[in-house]
Amino acid sequence: MARHFEIFWRFLVLGCFSFGGPAAHLGYFRTAFVEKLKWIDDAEYAKLIALSQFLPGPGSSQVGFALGLQKGGLLGGMAAFVGFTLPSFLLIFFASTLLSQTDSVWLQGLIHGLKLLAVVVVADATLGMAKNFCQTTYTQAIAVFTAVALLAMPNLWLQLVLLGFAAAVGSIWLAPNTPSASVANTSRQTNAKNTARFGFVSLALFFVLLLGLPLVAQYDPWLNLFSDFYQSGSLVFGGGHVVLPLLQQTVGEALSTDRFLLGYAFAQAVPGPMFTMATFLGAEVMPQQAWLGALVATLAIFLPGFLLVLACHKAWQALANRPRIAGAVVGVNASVVGLLLAALYSPVFISAVGSPVDFAAVVVGFFVLRVVKPPILVLVAGFACVGMLL
Repeated sequence: MARHFEIFWRFLVLGCFSFGGPAAHLGYFRTAFVEKLKWIDDAEYAKLIALSQFLPGPGSSQVGFALGLQKGGLLGGMAAFVGFTLPSFLLIFFASTLLSQTDSVWLQGLIHGLKLLAVVVVADATLGMAKNFCQTTYTQAIAVFTAVALLAMPNLWLQLVLLGFAAAVGSIWLAPNTPSASVANTSRQTNAKNTARFGFVSLALFFVLLLGLPLVAQYDPWLNLFSDFYQSGSLVFGGGHVVLPLLQQTVGEALSTDRFLLGYAFAQAVPGPMFTMATFLGAEVMPQQAWLGALVATLAIFLPGFLLVLACHKAWQALANRPRIAGAVVGVNASVVGLLLAALYSPVFISAVGSPVDFAAVVVGFFVLRVVKPPILVLVAGFACVGMLL
């Protein structure tokens, strides 16, 4: 129980200041769980990122869920999700009330400072992962090609194509000569057999809900709400801003464009995953029971991504030890470095740095993070103060 509480607490702290979108979240996770706490090494962490890139749903939240899953089983995954999502859920739900009672100048300054911190964290994560996963000419070329392509033509489908291309290149030219020793570990093989059934049940539940909910949703407004947001979470690759068109279709005429854009603004202004915009929309669609509407919509939009992680996590860990698959993972890891590099510029850098003073703060923050290496909360407090002063 203490372990699960620790998982919840660690992710709750991260959920309170994880501004900057999915790329920044991955940077925060790496700093906390790879570098500081050493719950997982860079190679295993990269496998989780690679898995999340190929599954629909909120990518960074899926990585967080998988981290909790590896540390504390299913309850650990749930603790990670609740901890990371709870701050943004509460902030968005109470956003209109809180903002009307808060000095907007100080609030905007605080958000600005934390966005500058996100630039520092993503830059640090990109550099750290590049050192580990771009050590050969092939991997460096894959990373550069991915970054250049996405900077020139930012597009979700291009991102998926680039990841597939990197996997193909890796499986052909980057496969190790011998399989990992962990493949021969009989205890892991036995454990894999025990977890295979659970993975199958998760995958079956994903499809049963995806195909079955629309058939029964018409008979109850709450089932309809759950079904609509579950469909949105099941059909989005890339997460973040990509979910917006589907969410707008989901609420349809039940919500005006102005109210929808207000919810989008709230989701951008708070830390944590963009998918918690469902919190605002659920409360708006069910105003008589706003708390319940927000909760149902939020759980529904995250559930499909987590079911897929549960279904694929163990199989992915086993497959990643096979030479061809291991080579594909190497290629994908290099491509992810390119994705982070492109994300470092857009949206992270361009949405945060608007003046030479902003950039100076980023340079100083990067130096402090890399050389002084203070606790992350010290950096959060420092950048919050800098933002409000600016």
